[in-house]
Amino acid sequence: MTEDLELISEDAQDSMKKAILHLETELTKIRAGKANPTMLDGIFVDYYGAPTPINQIANISVLDARTISIQPWEKNMLAQIERAILVANIGITPQNDGNQIRLFLPPLTEERRKELFKKASSEGEHSKVAIRNIRRDSIEQIKKLQKDGLSEDAGKDAEKSIQELTDAYIALVDKHLSTKEKEMMSV
Repeated sequence: MTEDLELISEDAQDSMKKAILHLETELTKIRAGKANPTMLDGIFVDYYGAPTPINQIANISVLDARTISIQPWEKNMLAQIERAILVANIGITPQNDGNQIRLFLPPLTEERRKELFKKASSEGEHSKVAIRNIRRDSIEQIKKLQKDGLSEDAGKDAEKSIQELTDAYIALVDKHLSTKEKEMMSV
């Protein structure tokens, strides 16, 4: 029975780690005023009929705090990359000079910062919901084990352990959100 409890706890922890990793990935896509190549993650270009991530068909580099340069390996891909960025609606208009595409990030207005923080908060809330669902599923598994003969004390201890794990991961979500807020609100 204790192996089953350990397995439930490990599964819960692994799933919660995945929820945090997903949150981190989503937060990097939200612009915070500084140029960051990860802003382009998730944008796919039609590369000879196959949707391909931009970073697999071009060099992406940060020229300064507000400028990203995209240098395609094939010049005929400039138009496709430009179109993909416009369709992705990331709030930046690409500047094509015939050799490369530059993205100039405008300074964020207070209103836009608040809008972006709402989006970040929404992502954080999704992560918290996912973590709470993992807790619920784990506690249901523990209750099934109690019906199959696990002692009530061992069940309560396991539930308490899952709750502590949940609290720790929710605190981690809050920490990520506060870090992102500081990053967004700094001018």
